[in-house]
Amino acid sequence: MKKTIFTFIALGLAVFGTECTAQDVSGKVKGHAYVDLGLQSGLKWATCNIGAKKVTDSGDYFAWGETKAKKEYSWDNYKWCGNKKADEHNNPQDFSKYCTDSKHGKADNVNILEAKDDAASTLWGGTWRTPTNDELGELLDICNWKWEANFHSSGVSGYLGTSKKNGNKIFIPACGYNFDGNKNPKGENGGYWSSTLYNRFSPCAYYIDFAKAGIEWDIYTFRGRGMCIRAVTK
Repeated sequence: MKKTIFTFIALGLAVFGTECTAQDVSGKVKGHAYVDLGLQSGLKWATCNIGAKKVTDSGDYFAWGETKAKKEYSWDNYKWCGNKKADEHNNPQDFSKYCTDSKHGKADNVNILEAKDDAASTLWGGTWRTPTNDELGELLDICNWKWEANFHSSGVSGYLGTSKKNGNKIFIPACGYNFDGNKNPKGENGGYWSSTLYNRFSPCAYYIDFAKAGIEWDIYTFRGRGMCIRAVTK
């Protein structure tokens, strides 16, 4: 499994006024704020998660390719399979969409979320969408990252990224995840979906983990897991 790990020293929040910790806002699309980090792609990143009212909120959790939040996340209630047919490791073999191998279901070789299956696109509209795996990597590369144990005295932990291009800031809370009855607590990890399927194993899709121990990118996990989404726009 290929992965990139960005490791940081976990530092407490030092406040010298609000400028050093406040997240920047560059504009809005369809009523949702974004920050311009000076990316070569021209993409702008949302200043909060889908379903969140402010930057420190976790917002809603979604299984990959679903557009509605749920109380529980498992293969049994995942939209694109019913887990009616599974292998010895309980990995589904009956996917009805986003499948690159016939042993896992109906192979359609679609490996990027369509807009109608993208929570960011359907819930926020306009040009908002879930970022690809490569775009998550671009976000990591453009910023210097620092773990904040108590962001802006909010009691919420996560990573503050400062753009190397223009100095603008973005905060990503560590909001955990939910799968098969196991909930990873907030404050330690923050799993965020990409829109990219893991081609070599259809039950999985790429995500990024903003964890206290460091940021992991180009990694993948089960599509049925409930995780957050930080959207991008043109």
